[in-house]
Amino acid sequence: MVAVGSGPRESLHVATEGGACELNGIVTILITMSCTRFHHGRLGGAGLKLEDVLLLARKENQNYKAYGSSKGKEREQRTSVRFKTTFMNTLIDVLRHRPGWVEVKDEGEWDFYWCDIGWLRENFDHTYMDEHVRISHFRNHYELTRKNYMVKNLKRFRKQLEREAGKLEAAKCDFFPKTFELPSEYHLFVEEFRKNPGITWIMKPVARSQGKGIFLFRRLKDIMDWRKGTAGKKPTSLEAQQARGAVNPSGSHDSRSSDDQKEEIPVENYVAQRYIENPYLIGGRKFDLRVYVLVMSYIPLRAWLYRDGFARFSNTRFTLNSIDDQYVHLTNVAVQKTSPDYHPKKGCKWMLQRFRQYLASKHGPEAVETLFSNMDNIFIKSLQSVQKVIISDKHCFELYGYDILIDQDLKPWLLEVNASPSLTASSPEDYELKACLLEDTLHIVDMEARLTGKEKRVGGFDLMWNDGPVSREEGAPDLSETGNFATNTHLGCINDRKAQLRQLFRSLQSQKKASS
Repeated sequence: MVAVGSGPRESLHVATEGGACELNGIVTILITMSCTRFHHGRLGGAGLKLEDVLLLARKENQNYKAYGSSKGKEREQRTSVRFKTTFMNTLIDVLRHRPGWVEVKDEGEWDFYWCDIGWLRENFDHTYMDEHVRISHFRNHYELTRKNYMVKNLKRFRKQLEREAGKLEAAKCDFFPKTFELPSEYHLFVEEFRKNPGITWIMKPVARSQGKGIFLFRRLKDIMDWRKGTAGKKPTSLEAQQARGAVNPSGSHDSRSSDDQKEEIPVENYVAQRYIENPYLIGGRKFDLRVYVLVMSYIPLRAWLYRDGFARFSNTRFTLNSIDDQYVHLTNVAVQKTSPDYHPKKGCKWMLQRFRQYLASKHGPEAVETLFSNMDNIFIKSLQSVQKVIISDKHCFELYGYDILIDQDLKPWLLEVNASPSLTASSPEDYELKACLLEDTLHIVDMEARLTGKEKRVGGFDLMWNDGPVSREEGAPDLSETGNFATNTHLGCINDRKAQLRQLFRSLQSQKKASS
């Protein structure tokens, strides 16, 4: 008897008398037979080939599509990597210029897909991917990248740390401003608001980007007006799609079926967040930092930190006297480039290396080292907060864009994490940064199977977590209180990536020759 059941994307198990053989798949097939054995790709007594079993699964799931599953000699002879993407920016340039990579379009079969999150939401659960295939998002990435889910997961993780490791360890999660989700936590927000009258709050839609829908306020009346303005207002199709978010297979936040969600128009959720009123200023202007973190796996957690990034500045001098002026308070390039004072060639960015050098000249290297170490803590703790809820899939990786704000006390604050950080360049310098970032991301994804898996640095990326902290020094890390453990991160430091890559691949080639 062969029973086929559809469900969330997971490993496909063939249960036999001798045990279970795990295969890659989109459905769970339970095969119960008397005296059957799995031998040389054939299900013994029934005479069923593995391909027959998969075919049954495909017929059962009419939306099923397979990628990367070339057969026989065609697969053996293939030396190119077939890629697909819909992004027409720096990314497509990097992919098209990568040796041995061939672009496929439409419904062509691909090995590597840098997809948008809309495609992921609609297609991931109906897609079978062969062993070597890679895709650029985790199934429920929104656990970290939607503002409300990020805060919920961080709050939960903080409570967990307090129970298991004490208040001192839990305090390491105090890097995000006090936040409430609206409308669900409106009454809690009002209670907190009345405890601290006169302070500034910022409202952000949970699933929008580029500064859209954000405003500052100091009076409850502003919230009342906002609620009246949004009550009964139907969002645009794009806003509705973003407000729905992805259907969560784990059911941790939304247990309704996808059919139910299609029939209703959702109320767009916002977060009300205490505004950081004392940001660190350079030249009297506010800024935030964009930092890139690459996650290759959640179980175990394996994360890389890129050396380069940038500080994004507002074009207008900071003041709390004009909370309605977006050019003062929002540093997003999408907002700033609409300012009458914006200069396209000059832009409004500093590279992180320049920023780090500036801080060192003002505050000394020790203070800067402490600041950047605290940022490392933000990256690790935020990833750990979602480690148990993200669906870890060996086909998936994710390049996150972290937005960090620094206050006058040199304390870093996590503003948000982006699942699709902008890869469109705003200047030649910005183009070079993003092109190198993407090239090094592809080196680590390693479709060409050149790496050994033991590398601690690849180009501009440093391995900062590998199922535990990674030390800058060789050998086992000393995590004792007296030890001199230093995390393997070099954010804002010199990025001699070209020289490092030449040395790395020369060494890998020598190892390959020696072993052959």
